[in-house]
Amino acid sequence: MDNRDITRLEQIAKLIDHSLLHPALTDQDIESGCELALGYNVASVCLKPYSIRRAKAVLGMSSVLVGGVVGFPAGNSKIEVKVKEGEVSLDDGADELDVVVNIGKVLSGDYGYVTDEIESLNSLVKSRGAVLKVIFETDYLNYDSKIRLCQICSEIGVDYVKTSTGFGFSKDKTGFYSYRGATAEDVSLMRQHCNKEIKIKAAGGIRSLDQLLLFYRIGADRIGATATKSILEEALARFGK
Repeated sequence: MDNRDITRLEQIAKLIDHSLLHPALTDQDIESGCELALGYNVASVCLKPYSIRRAKAVLGMSSVLVGGVVGFPAGNSKIEVKVKEGEVSLDDGADELDVVVNIGKVLSGDYGYVTDEIESLNSLVKSRGAVLKVIFETDYLNYDSKIRLCQICSEIGVDYVKTSTGFGFSKDKTGFYSYRGATAEDVSLMRQHCNKEIKIKAAGGIRSLDQLLLFYRIGADRIGATATKSILEEALARFGK
């Protein structure tokens, strides 16, 4: 995309959703992560549902938003369970929901089910004045299924499409598990095939300032990251305050 260059630290910080989703994070880890997010004034923290209230208490009335995940990370819950999980997170104070699609249904070609699921969650989020991000988990999907998801999300009018959870490990032919996460090709594909009103979140494996800036230049509006501190320290060293 043209004219997408940023060099101001505060602008870079506001691209980042600070991820606090690892299963081994303690309550203290969550609080420390929220304090880090607050100190750098990032866009949001992305949290496990049970920690939303704790995050709201730490972040107070700051501009750092609170995002909860739904059906995370495998996307396997029934539609009504995902809707209920979303309701509880919104009741607890979530401003945004990052929802994993039913990956098996996508790969089965059951796009009627997938559409119903995304529509149900989008209706919930819109009724509460919140933001919906639909996670594709691109490591598992082929080219055609990614495009079809872009079309469905465009027809429904979701707020964001998102590449990955950060936990989408795939087993190769040798039995080893590998993970790519966000790629430039997938973000470019999303930007090409989604309506221009839909924003893009790149997440999974983004650990450097140069990666963040690359994804921003090709169309990402948010970056999911655990390496927030090192990325922003790198930005401070390069660009200053």
